Amino acid sequence: MESLDRLLTVEDLADYLDVPVATVYAWRYRRQGPPGFRVGRHLRFRWSDVERWIEDRIAQTRHN
Repeated sequence: MESLDRLLTVEDLADYLDVPVATVYAWRYRRQGPPGFRVGRHLRFRWSDVERWIEDRIAQTRHN
C-alpha cells in the first residue's frame, strides 16, 4: 500500500496533529476537519486527504 493510501485511525490522526482525540471528533461533528469515512463502526482517514486538509489550512492562513 502506498503511503498516500494509508488509513489513519482517530488516534493516529490526533497523535499526528498533536491534538486530543475529542478535538478530532469535534471537528468531524462541525465538518471542519479532514474528511473521514466509516469502515463498519470504525472511523478512518486517508493520509492523502489529511495532507490536502493541512495544505488548505496553510493556504487559508496565508490569505488572512
